[in-house]
Order: sequence, then structure tokens, then C-alpha cells
Amino acid sequence: MAQQEIDEILKINERQKAFYNKNQYEGLPSRLWGRLRDNIFSAFRDQHNIKTLVYDTHKEWLGDLSGKKVLDLGCLEGNKLSFYMAEHAADYLGIDLSENAMEVLRARLDKKGLTKARVMAVDFLSNDFAEKDFDVIYAYSVLHHFPNMGMLVGKLKEKLKPGGIIISYDPTETSLPVKVARMAYRPFQNDADWEWPFTKKTLLFLHSAFKVEAMHGILGKAKYTFLYNLLPLSKTTKQKTIKKAVDRDWNANKVNSQLLSCMHVTMLMRHV
Repeated sequence: MAQQEIDEILKINERQKAFYNKNQYEGLPSRLWGRLRDNIFSAFRDQHNIKTLVYDTHKEWLGDLSGKKVLDLGCLEGNKLSFYMAEHAADYLGIDLSENAMEVLRARLDKKGLTKARVMAVDFLSNDFAEKDFDVIYAYSVLHHFPNMGMLVGKLKEKLKPGGIIISYDPTETSLPVKVARMAYRPFQNDADWEWPFTKKTLLFLHSAFKVEAMHGILGKAKYTFLYNLLPLSKTTKQKTIKKAVDRDWNANKVNSQLLSCMHVTMLMRHV
């Protein structure tokens, strides 16, 4: 990769850093998109325990962390498993572009007595980040922030020990309704420069770069079933129908039409 291209990505990340430091989610389009995402789909995931399923699966994938070196990549002020990893790993490092977020995370870790856990405000792609030999890289809603997947994969492999794992969770842009909605929103999106939801090409590339040991889809057919709540059906019937759709999405473990209908994908990848 040309140095000019690397420099351009680093400049984009500087803008991303300023964005998160100032929490610049503003403007009517962003508020409307956020309301749609949070009030409909995020609430739906809470109601039907999809978020719990994801985090429980991630915890299972993490396994025994004693003796492990863990990188919590792009963790902001701490995700759902940050403190679990910080407590159980032999060496925990949380990094993010935002200094403000890292100050908050440091305070939260200290409050929980996790004073040995480390945090760092740094760009994962920059030469300033020299840490390596991680057993685990946990990347919750992070990998889609990198526009050049080849560059990202190279850096992930550089930082992982042989046999090390990556646990990821990211949005996709592989179903037509979602793609159309994102295309309509993108001209107004104030974080568009670092929002690159996974495409089919992205998923296939990751499969070629790592050994994908597990993969699950989220909000495929299930994303339409929230409309069942509007129908005059019994609660039992609604729950049974929705659970069937959620399970179908979750069992999507190949890059096929079933997985490509999903809005999110979570993956366990191993560096071999």
C-alpha cells in the first residue's frame, strides 16, 4: 500500500477522533436514524434477548482468559465485556482514538478495583501503537470503521499471536432494504467517512484471511417480525414466530442468502 493512502486513512482517523471526543451525533438525519435504530431495532434486540445471546456467546468464545493478553479494540468508555475481560485476563489493554473516552474508562476501571488494566488513546493503525502478541482482539462494532480491509487485516495479523483469535460484531449492508436505507441516509451522515458496513466481498475476504471458526447472523428475517406486535395475535403466537425467525438468523453460518439478509454479523476468527 502506498504511503499516501496510509496517510489519508490516518487523517480520516484524526477526524474520527475529534468526532468522538466531541460526541458530534447531531443534525436531524442523524437523530432520525438514531431513533429508528434505537427505538425499533435496538429495543427489539433487548426485548427478545438477542443482545444477551450475543454477549453470552462472546464470553463463551473468550474462554479461559487467565494467562491471556487481551486487546479491547475501539472500546470507547467500555463495552459490555470490557470489565469482564479486564478482571479475568492476565493483561488487558483497552484502546480507542478518543482521549475523553479513555479517561472515562480509566476511571470506571479504577472504581471497580481493576487498577492493573491498561488503557491507551491511540490509533490502532499508527506506528505509535507498538503493542503486539495478543491472544485475543475483541472488536465490538469496530472493524467496519476501517475503509481498507486489506490494511486492517495486515495489522490484525501483525498484532495477534499465531493461533490468536478475533471476536467481532459489525453491521452489514448485504440486504436490499438495508442498503437502500443506508444509501438514502449516507449523504446526510456526519460519520460517513469511517462507516463501512460489511458487504459480501468483505465477508469473503475475512474468510480468506482467517480461519472463521464460528459466525452468526442477527436481524435477517427477524427484522420484519417486529411488525407482528401490531397484529391482533396472542402473545404466545407472536413470541413463537419471532423466536423462530431469530433462531433462523442466528444459525446462518455461511456466506449465503440466509446470512446476507441479516443486518449484523458476529464472527470468531483465528490467525493460523
